[in-house]
Amino acid sequence: MSTVRVLVGTRKGAFILTSDEKREQWQVDGPYFGGWEIYHLKGSPADPNRIYASQSSDWFGQVMHRSDDGGKTWTTVGNEFAYAGETGTHQWYDGTPHPWDFKRVWHLEPSPSDPDTIYAGVEDAALFRSGDGGQTWQELPGLRQHDTGGIWQPGAGGLCLHTVLLDPANPDRIVVAISAAGAFRSDDGGQTWKAINQGLRSDYIPDPKAEVGHCVHHVAMHPSNPDRLFMQKHWDVMRSDNAGDEWYEISDSLPSDFGFVIDVHAHEPETIYVVPIKSDSEHYPPDGKLRVYRRRDGNEWEALTDGLPQENCYVNVLRDAMSVDKLDPCGIYFGTTGGQVYVSADGGDHWQAIVHDLPAVLSVEAQILP
Repeated sequence: MSTVRVLVGTRKGAFILTSDEKREQWQVDGPYFGGWEIYHLKGSPADPNRIYASQSSDWFGQVMHRSDDGGKTWTTVGNEFAYAGETGTHQWYDGTPHPWDFKRVWHLEPSPSDPDTIYAGVEDAALFRSGDGGQTWQELPGLRQHDTGGIWQPGAGGLCLHTVLLDPANPDRIVVAISAAGAFRSDDGGQTWKAINQGLRSDYIPDPKAEVGHCVHHVAMHPSNPDRLFMQKHWDVMRSDNAGDEWYEISDSLPSDFGFVIDVHAHEPETIYVVPIKSDSEHYPPDGKLRVYRRRDGNEWEALTDGLPQENCYVNVLRDAMSVDKLDPCGIYFGTTGGQVYVSADGGDHWQAIVHDLPAVLSVEAQILP
């Protein structure tokens, strides 16, 4: 019988939730790194006991950790993230030049084939890679040095690279998303990059259809069809069928097309999940009802509410706080800023809370162990 392990990063530490494939009874371990913000922790697909964690504090800075035993023990690894070459400037909130300044790691993306290789998306927006298990980090400077890099501006949460997608069929293809610059793709292993924002519209920037400047919140991809991408933008849910070269809107009947998370069913590459949030100033569900919406095969969105609070619920679900497992039926997981982590063991039809009272959840990642 398989074991399910869910890695949860919060404002005050990391937690590891474990169950069998029924996903009914759960063991909760933690907090690890108590008191620290854990922006993201993720296991290696090549070795699920290899887990990387990004620990952050406004007072004490960034610390990177690695576990080689499934989270039982942790080792501090390399923590030097140095921009390559002349760093130059990007634009600040008011449009003035601002020097690039490393603050923290937002997202970790281990290689699908090598447990020692991992990518890190950071603030101020840049992509780093380690080939030695996190001991040393090297920037892939072609992204930050893109022709448009000098006019990138931060979103409300900073100038953060928060999404890294690795094409399992083509190791040279990488897709990233940056708030608030947009989405970019490399087809040569990160040496050069192309802005992939055609079809996006953002009414809050001077040119709503500009090449860059869009506040992309998250991008998801199914490994069986890496050319098909799904995006939750600051407003709008979008789809691309050609690896981001063109996008079109699929928000349709959602009660709000603002939100942060988006993910894809493990076995149905046309089935996606979002959690609508009321607006960019009111970060909670419309009408105080926590609803996950599912869209299958391009059909209408359907609200999934069984087991979720449908009154007086005013939490948010942040961009890295949803994940799916590979069991059949597929498990869906998400965490809230109220400290709840929910699971559906049947693709979203029914939900239960694994835990209720964690610190605000920043990230959720599901693993299946043999």
